[in-house]
Amino acid sequence: MHGLRLIGIHKSYAQTQAVAGVSFEVHPSEIVALLGPSGCGKSTILSIIAGLERPDRGFVQWKENDLAEIPPHRRGFGLMFQDFALFPHMNVSANIAFGLRMLDMEPRQTEQRVSEVMELVGLSGFGKRDVNTLSGGEQQRVALARSLAPSPRLLMLDEPLGSLDRNLRERLVMELSQILRKTNQTAIYVTHDQEEAFALASRIIVLNAGRVEQAGSPLEIYRSPASVFVARFLGLGNLLPGDIYQADGGTFVSTSIGEFPIQSQPAGKATVLLRPDAVDLQGRSPAALDGVLVNCSFRGNTCRAVVDANGVELVFDLPYSTQLPVEGAPIQLRFDPLHAIQVFPA
Repeated sequence: MHGLRLIGIHKSYAQTQAVAGVSFEVHPSEIVALLGPSGCGKSTILSIIAGLERPDRGFVQWKENDLAEIPPHRRGFGLMFQDFALFPHMNVSANIAFGLRMLDMEPRQTEQRVSEVMELVGLSGFGKRDVNTLSGGEQQRVALARSLAPSPRLLMLDEPLGSLDRNLRERLVMELSQILRKTNQTAIYVTHDQEEAFALASRIIVLNAGRVEQAGSPLEIYRSPASVFVARFLGLGNLLPGDIYQADGGTFVSTSIGEFPIQSQPAGKATVLLRPDAVDLQGRSPAALDGVLVNCSFRGNTCRAVVDANGVELVFDLPYSTQLPVEGAPIQLRFDPLHAIQVFPA
């Protein structure tokens, strides 16, 4: 049986269409990320699921039961915001216990549950601490513990790491993933950060202008973006205009950097993606790209090379151990077009 199901959700504000026919499912114990730029409808979708907004059209179901007439406090869903929304006049324990008190849980059970979730999020011994004295990461853990304490059927997290610095975000996203999986928590995670989505979610739904652009596993979306928008949003910027044509019994695409064989598809105009991670400096791949090395920057495990190829600047990620020529020198990169090139028909 399905957990959450959205069917044809539409929502507009005045003349602005925030959500336009969104449908997707979240299975029990699954972590789904809603990924997209600001204004794509992510937070509006969360508000509709939570019952804080009503859709203009469409249905929200939980285990095939319509939630239209179920108020927010009876849906059994949890919602965690970016600003954490902690109560400054309450200590850590009181913040975490707040939702349990709203459920009229007995004091002894409340104390036990608060202790359990504090241990789960790594806050054992923090119960009497003033939340105003906590670091950003510690406040994030308190907010997470408060959301988990009532054992919600569905936990929704709206950019929960957005206000933290990158190093802390990278560490906490892995801890958050472990906590959600350890508790078998069904969750929706909203973010505009592709790395967070890839690290946390088992399935990703990419949104664009209120519509679902693509849905799939992190690997599926990264390896096979469904559109030029998805490719650009994932940072795959080597996009060139091209023309698809048939010749000698095969299909080819012509671009400003060369002509390459591709999988069979109709002739016509196209946008061509040359994957930044599918080239190497030395190899026996059938295709070559000649250019000039403009710049190279060290990125830990990779070296990011900017190459001018026939007046077009392209970016490639090569192993950090690659021996590159000096900047301004000629460079030749090898690749297999059938694996390195993806074509989006116009």
